[in-house]
Amino acid sequence: MAQNLFEGTAEQAARLKSCIEEHRGEAGALMPVLHEAQNIYGYLPAEVQTVIAEELDVPLAEVYGVATFYSQFSLTPKGKHRISVCLGTACYVKGSDKILEAIEKELRITCGECTPDKKFSIESCRCVGACGLAPVMIVDGEVYGKLTADDVAGILDKYIKD
Repeated sequence: MAQNLFEGTAEQAARLKSCIEEHRGEAGALMPVLHEAQNIYGYLPAEVQTVIAEELDVPLAEVYGVATFYSQFSLTPKGKHRISVCLGTACYVKGSDKILEAIEKELRITCGECTPDKKFSIESCRCVGACGLAPVMIVDGEVYGKLTADDVAGILDKYIKD
């Protein structure tokens, strides 16, 4: 399992503090602060959630609850190349679970993780509306369909060289 350690910079911390100051005291300040924090860091690590909770004087459980309720927020880092594998019914029936396994094996991480070099992250999704191309994976918005597990290494090679 890849380990994703939080690595924030002083510049990021200053930007977060500025955002919090801008919204301090506003009703509903948590949402815009979380959005900006994710823009700054690329995700919402526990350390950032803790700072937000302390600075806005809201319970950490509330910050975590909002961050996990809304799908646009992520608690894990995302790679430069974001891979999504459709596990909707049509794709799953045609073997998308094998595609996901092949990606995990190739990158040595599991779904929901990011490679240590932050080059790749993998996630699964439900139905991307390309059922006729099942099974489907998407890399940086580019759809690859009618895949077999043997296709995975060749597709990833294009992005590994980047």
